[in-house]
Amino acid sequence: MTPLRRSLPALTLFICGLAFFLIGIARGEAATVLTKAINLCLECIGIG
Repeated sequence: MTPLRRSLPALTLFICGLAFFLIGIARGEAATVLTKAINLCLECIGIG
């Protein structure tokens, strides 16, 4: 099996993951995740 045939599934999954990552950023999901993470951290230490 050639190295290209072996790494093709990994490369395909990487490209799909990157596409979904960029779509999420374009939709503003990064800000939502950051807000939820901040709220969770503040609740854990008892401030929020």
